Amino acid sequence: MNSNSYDGGGGKGRKTALLGCGCVVLVLLFLCLSLYGAFKSSYNRLNAQNQQVKAAWAEVENNLQRRSDLIPNLVATVKGVAGQEQKVFGDIANARARIGGAGAGPSDAKIKASNDMSSAISRLLVIVENYPNLKSNENFLNLQDEVTGTENRLAHSREQYNTAVQGYNETAKSFPMVLFVTKMGFKAEQPFFEAPAEAKARPNIDFGK
Repeated sequence: MNSNSYDGGGGKGRKTALLGCGCVVLVLLFLCLSLYGAFKSSYNRLNAQNQQVKAAWAEVENNLQRRSDLIPNLVATVKGVAGQEQKVFGDIANARARIGGAGAGPSDAKIKASNDMSSAISRLLVIVENYPNLKSNENFLNLQDEVTGTENRLAHSREQYNTAVQGYNETAKSFPMVLFVTKMGFKAEQPFFEAPAEAKARPNIDFGK
């Protein structure tokens, strides 16, 4: 009788232990599935936002290239009248070279060079006020209009790019993605393209039109 009672108690103990282990396994399985679901959702969202950043930056690149193509003609026209303004011409050439050498994709170096270009162009247009001949130069006026229009398009594409970057960075810094983002080949953070102060308050120049 005592032996049967002992065996019965042992059986109940083993059942309780197995039940406890089963509960632990289920809890761990639930946690793993939850983490996997959160990770998968974050990964898919980050991947989509990364594509949006690339698409937005491609539009920025198009406008940077268009502006870069216009610059030599603009500089050549102004040099014909105001050749002594060597510093601003040098700043423009330097910024243009840095943009070309910054490589593909968004980077702090390319953004800085682009902002320096915008600042140099802004200074160039202010300098033009000292040279009345340029105000009646049809070639210069056409170039000035094209460059200004490109700057406006660049401002719009820059805004769209920054919106895409904000979404990407928020996802990249969220849990659990922040633990794995760089390990999966994504950038931990994409750089914002902040406009220089000169671009935010571009001088209003009257060319006597």
